[in-house]
Amino acid sequence: MEQTHPLPAPIDPVLADLGAFISASPSPFHAVQSAVRRLNDAGFVRIDEQAPWPTAPGRYLIVRDGSVIAYSTAVSHPQAGFRIIGAHTDSPNLRLRPQPDRTSAGFSQLAVEVYGGALLNSWLDRDLGLSGRVTVETGSGKTGSGTLETILIALDEPLLRVPQLAIHLDRSIAAEGLRLNPQQHMTPVWGLDPDLDIRNFLGKRLNVNAEAILSWELMCHDLTEPRVLGADQSLFAAPRLDNQLSCHAAVTALVAATASDSDSTNTVPLICLFDHEEVGSESASGAAGSMLETVLERIAIAAGLTREQYFSALASSVCFSADGAHATHPNYVERHEPSHHIELGAGPVIKHNESRRYASDAPGVALIVETANACSIPLQHFSSRGDIPCGSTIGPVTAARLGMRTIDLGVAQLSMHSARELCGATDPALFTALLTALLRSSLPNS
Repeated sequence: MEQTHPLPAPIDPVLADLGAFISASPSPFHAVQSAVRRLNDAGFVRIDEQAPWPTAPGRYLIVRDGSVIAYSTAVSHPQAGFRIIGAHTDSPNLRLRPQPDRTSAGFSQLAVEVYGGALLNSWLDRDLGLSGRVTVETGSGKTGSGTLETILIALDEPLLRVPQLAIHLDRSIAAEGLRLNPQQHMTPVWGLDPDLDIRNFLGKRLNVNAEAILSWELMCHDLTEPRVLGADQSLFAAPRLDNQLSCHAAVTALVAATASDSDSTNTVPLICLFDHEEVGSESASGAAGSMLETVLERIAIAAGLTREQYFSALASSVCFSADGAHATHPNYVERHEPSHHIELGAGPVIKHNESRRYASDAPGVALIVETANACSIPLQHFSSRGDIPCGSTIGPVTAARLGMRTIDLGVAQLSMHSARELCGATDPALFTALLTALLRSSLPNS
């Protein structure tokens, strides 16, 4: 019998664009770069935090390391409040140490530190590239009078690999499962030449003297491209879906919500994509820091608001904390709350938790439901088992810092915190449409 090979179904344009965004964003710094390029194309202008804040209405963005905040006052005013989408640019991975060069048993290796709650086994036996940023000294470095320059670097080539121990040498795996020590077992190999040196390697790639390289923030990334999969092409696999899917949706929503002067509901639409969520958010560019609070106040001051009016605007504001949600795992159904099964391809997920690990409350959830119903977007509700604590997001942090109503929502996925994660192929477009509508929404009075 002759085999047939049907042509794949056309990829949804939002999904294709998401794949391109993820591929161009192997690190938080590159995710910010990808966001800024799209925002610049839509007329958003970058402003310097050290300079006076612009008072003219317009579309603006601010970059701080691996974080970006963008907003529009072109046809809106902060006195009416803010509509905020919050997400994070970082993902769990393996990051190079300050002095990473090692040799062992004839291999050259690079020592790494595990960043965030990575599923370590997912990083084994993968071809890995390197990405991040490198700071170099240009000019007269010998006298200490040179200029510091930070350069983004993305090496999408198979440079590293963390090889797994053969089962013949660890028969206990079958009975006890794989056990990995992050210090002992996660050091990648990157060649056999004992003279391999990361500083010399980077110097050649950046075309600078090795001695000019002063510091770096470099991380491993999986080289497998995002792909639609499944016999029915209903699934989408990619690295860093948590949480670059939300970053992409937030940027796309802001651009769409500010594309026309008639789109305004008077509130200021704003997105904040923060770094360091996976390690607690406590940094100068994290959600637990003062970055968002400072930017909101400077927007208010530039618009002529008094401090009293600024606090009133905060009380009239709402934040949508966009982050990945747990889908019900088909092989571990017992790990999920029985009456709250979450499916891939069944629409965005509102996340609930009475211990305030998620910030959702009744009026905020009602706003999401009302908006989704008006747009014919299906919704799901996540609640974790009582004996399995859930994770958290930037939502509670934002609610606590600003006293602002905050709702946690996101796209359902499997393999969260793996080097490669999985979601439904139709969900990114639904989530993007919902966030766009929410930026134009009104807050319930109750």
